[in-house]
Amino acid sequence: MKTIKGPALFLAQFAGDEAPFNSWDSITKWAADCGYKGVQVPSWDARLFDLAKAADSKTYCDEFKGQAAANGVEVTELSTHLQGQLVAVHPAYDTAFDGFADPSVHGDPKARQEWAVDQVMKAISASANMGIKNHVSFSGALAWPYIYPWPQRPAGLIETAFDELARRWRPILDHAEDNDVNICYEIHPGEDLHDGVTFEMFLERVDNHARCNMLYDPS
Repeated sequence: MKTIKGPALFLAQFAGDEAPFNSWDSITKWAADCGYKGVQVPSWDARLFDLAKAADSKTYCDEFKGQAAANGVEVTELSTHLQGQLVAVHPAYDTAFDGFADPSVHGDPKARQEWAVDQVMKAISASANMGIKNHVSFSGALAWPYIYPWPQRPAGLIETAFDELARRWRPILDHAEDNDVNICYEIHPGEDLHDGVTFEMFLERVDNHARCNMLYDPS
């Protein structure tokens, strides 16, 4: 606890179409005026951040971080909470989760999943360009509909779901390793990684991957 810094703010909960919440310059000034020292950036919100450009351009990333610093706050992490959920979506939730994806992949679960993986990959590359070592995300959920087992689930169903979850995330974790970035999963109801046991199940299946971490979220 002696090394903890902050306070910091997740901007996704405040970004909007009205000033000062509609641009990177104004929202970072507002956060600093409120007394925050850091901000976590929703990578999907084009009003604040251009993910594709950040993945390819260190110059853009330097300017992005520089503007925040000039306004009095530090960029703590990039977030792919929305896109991370789409790496693994149970078919029961296909329609509901389409709203988190680009309209071009609505109604096409396979294309949506590929889009989500690409988004998280881009965010890892962008984190590396910014010199940020930690990236925050959700795991998605293939087993969550079965958390209350009625009708009684068949033997091995949860294990199979976690095997597939690990298969989908392994190339993303390897990309994170190549870029010296940690993926920090928020442990949350609605995600397959929703407590210590489920995180350990996932961690075992990705061979205790060094880039697979748990996000500390005191909320």
